[in-house]
Amino acid sequence: MAQSMRLIVSIVERGHGVAMQKLYTARQVFLHLQCAGRGTATSEIMDILGLGSSEKDVVLSFAPASACQSLLQELDSDLRGSTGTAGIVFSLPVSALNNLAAALVLFKAEQAKRNGGDTAMNHNEENTLILVACSRGHTDEVMSTAKEQGARGGTVIKARLSGLEELEQAYDLADLTAEREIVAIVVPTHLRAPILEAINAAHGLRSPAQAVLCALPIEKIVRLG
Repeated sequence: MAQSMRLIVSIVERGHGVAMQKLYTARQVFLHLQCAGRGTATSEIMDILGLGSSEKDVVLSFAPASACQSLLQELDSDLRGSTGTAGIVFSLPVSALNNLAAALVLFKAEQAKRNGGDTAMNHNEENTLILVACSRGHTDEVMSTAKEQGARGGTVIKARLSGLEELEQAYDLADLTAEREIVAIVVPTHLRAPILEAINAAHGLRSPAQAVLCALPIEKIVRLG
């Protein structure tokens, strides 16, 4: 039976993304996408928490479940403090992946099985990833609303929104902006509903921020540094 897939999200200090990819590739995780982001916390909070620069590398890595579990266990034990960067790494379940990408990811899965088998990761869902795609220039107000409900900070990634005509027609909207910033916020699961409701009420599609938002369960999270 084919292994289930995981998406590993690594948010580290700018300039350390390539090193993290090399570390992961040596541990059977070798398909990566990297983009630039920035943290939303103030410089004072960054210093207090030891998070370094607000400029971030965001690395998205696809892996079989067994390789993902092994990697995160190492990051949480033997590799803790030795990655040379502060940040967080967490895993998300993947419900679908196109055949060619899946074949590439599974290419080294047999070696991962020999090193411990395809052990399923526990779905404790103690944490949630909230994604808010809002018009550029509105991230500060979105984060302010999230913090009022208990969030501590997030990471911002520049993006573009496609399918504007369909959204405008479906919801009777006008002048949706394509230029977007995605705010990624990791919070304890019990804060998910109040944060989503508050952001949607204050910054939803009919507001100037025109936010589109969703939430995903996090299987495991590791803090680096």
